[in-house]
Amino acid sequence: MVEPSLSRWSPSFLLATWGGVGLLPKAPGTWGSLAALPFAWVIVWVVGPLGLLAASFLVFLGGIPACRHVAEDLGIEDPGRCVVDEVAGQWLTLAIAFLLGAPGTLAIWVLGFLAFRVFDILKPWPASWADRSVSGGLGVMLDDMIAGVYAGLVTVAIQLLAAPKGVF
Repeated sequence: MVEPSLSRWSPSFLLATWGGVGLLPKAPGTWGSLAALPFAWVIVWVVGPLGLLAASFLVFLGGIPACRHVAEDLGIEDPGRCVVDEVAGQWLTLAIAFLLGAPGTLAIWVLGFLAFRVFDILKPWPASWADRSVSGGLGVMLDDMIAGVYAGLVTVAIQLLAAPKGVF
């Protein structure tokens, strides 16, 4: 690993680390997903789930060059401190769940968070393929978006199965 030269105040570093959240010790991906939730709540409250979907894709597109810059600066293919991928994937999870009819209850927010973390860690195909085969900033971001799709669909499926029992 080379000595980092990118300023911690550079736009790329700030976006890639989600304002420094990626620098927190232990489980930066989980911290990144957790830090995404308050922003997601505001976006949903102000512009709705479609706005969250759009925000997810905007963060995805901005995260590609940001993560590429940080990865190149550190000499690491997928630095753990890059957590904007978790933000985009977490937002995509919730956007899919809400757009498919899941209620905006606290239980759904928690379920969406947990589902995304599981799929982000396990990386079922094609997320595992993207993680191994796609390089650069796109590679950092893409597997989390795929995990977000899986997690959003599973969140809705669990909600539908549990709804008759009054869980959600």
